[in-house]
Order: sequence, then structure tokens, then C-alpha cells
Amino acid sequence: MKLTPTKQLLDWAKKRNRAVCAFNVNNMELIQAVTSAADELGIPIILQVSKGARNYASPVFLRKLVEAAVDTVKIPIALHLDHGDSFELCKDAIDSGFTSVMIDGSHLPFEENVALTKKVVEYAKTKKILVEGELGQISGIEEHVQNEKSHYTDPNQAREFVKRTGVGSLAVSIGTAHGAFKYKSEPNLRFDILAEIQKKLPHTPLVLHGASSVTAADVETINNHGGKIINALGVSEKILAKAIPLGVRKINIDSDLRLAFTAKIREYFDQNPEHFDPRQYLSPARSHVNELVKKKLQFFSV
Repeated sequence: MKLTPTKQLLDWAKKRNRAVCAFNVNNMELIQAVTSAADELGIPIILQVSKGARNYASPVFLRKLVEAAVDTVKIPIALHLDHGDSFELCKDAIDSGFTSVMIDGSHLPFEENVALTKKVVEYAKTKKILVEGELGQISGIEEHVQNEKSHYTDPNQAREFVKRTGVGSLAVSIGTAHGAFKYKSEPNLRFDILAEIQKKLPHTPLVLHGASSVTAADVETINNHGGKIINALGVSEKILAKAIPLGVRKINIDSDLRLAFTAKIREYFDQNPEHFDPRQYLSPARSHVNELVKKKLQFFSV
């Protein structure tokens, strides 16, 4: 089975008025956990690889792991570059077989963001690859992406941005945040802004970054077994699901997988201090992520 074009999955989500879940992965266990969960439910997914993940595992290893996963399941899987920060990185991902790429020029002035994004789109068109752009800035920290405050997406600029760049999807900022330490109090997402963007871009799939919910049970498990994840707060799936009728067709999930994986490993080490075989502690971590992914898919994609 081959990788599925990302556009097909976004069309699948639009037809059903749902969102396709995009999970960030960087090792074998996470890829296995995510793809097996989706396969059990029969739901297509996007696997996302960041610049940091490519640096950690090497582009070749990650690509081969994804290829192995695709060969062992029956569901459609797309492969997406998350937060590409240069034309060169996006080009390399396109040339190596990714089915879509994100070029993140959101930190740049508007005209520079347009120019960079358009350059990537023009190259991607030669390979029939979808490009995701971003307008507005999402607060928080995720690898090389760091913003102290959110800068909401301007709906009028969003329409101009899409028209001038030709992007196939647009990541928007409405109050979600990267990382586990998203908020100091209950989040307030700007669904009014999202509704206005949808009115101006009714045919453009919208994307939510920073959509991890920061599961309280996993944070508690980490802290109960030697961790120090203090004041971690995310957005509940019920709140995030309200974005789907307003045109959001792709929801990115990263921190929740990391927290779930770490929670089980810390718990296992604490309960089994004599064990040292990685298979012993990575297996329950993989299973725990598998269950988390199934819950996410049932919220957003069913």
C-alpha cells in the first residue's frame, strides 16, 4: 500500500464534516501506536514529521519506518512535514516522498510570508503536493517554534494570503497554543474569528495547531513517579471539536502523545526498578499511546 495524498484525506474530512487527525511521530513505537490505533478503527490519518524529528531519527530512518507502517495496515495514511522553516527543507521533504508540507512563515512580515510560501507552492505543484501555510502566530513552545503571545489570524489577510500563495490548506491562530504549558487559566478560543475566516475561505481546509488537551491523568502519573510537569493545561477535546463545523479539517496532536508515552515509562521504572530491557518499558508506553489515539480519533474523525 502506498502513501495517500494529503488532499484526499482533507477531502474525506470535508465530505463528512469531520477533521483528520495529524499525529507527530519521531520513533518506531509512536508510529506503531498511532497507525495500529487508526487501523483498528478504520480511520485515515496523517503522520507528521517535524524538522526536529528528522534531525533526531534521520530522514531515511523515519521514512522507512513510515513505509513499514503503511505496509502493515489497511487505512489511508498521509505523510506531512510539520513546521518547515525553509524552502530547502520543504523541497527535500517533497523530493523524498512526503505527501504534503507545511511552510511556516508566520513569524515573518506579511509580504515575506507570502513570498516564501508562494515559492514552496510553486515547487510543490511540479510534484502535485499540497502545501499548508500559516498566518497568525500561535503561542507556546514546540521545538524551534516559540512565541510568547498569540497573534490571531486576520480574516481579511487570510483570504488575500490564500489567493496570492495558492496554498492548499491554512493553519490559523484562534487561541490554541503549542506545548504542554499552554495556559494559566481556562482557555478561550476565538471561534468568532474562525467563523469569519471560514466565510471568507469556504473552500480552503483550515488547520488547528497546538491542539493537545494535556491529559490530566498523564500529567499526574508523571508527577507521581518523579516528574515535574507543573501547571500543565490544554484544551479539552469537546472544546476543540467545536472548530470542526467552522471549517477545520486537520487537527494537530503532538504533546499529548509525548506525555502519554513518558507517563507510562516513568510509572514502569518506578514500579520495576530492576528491569533494564527497553522492550519491557516501551511496550506499555506504546499501548498507552494507542488507547489515547483511539480516543482522539473518535472525537474528531468519527
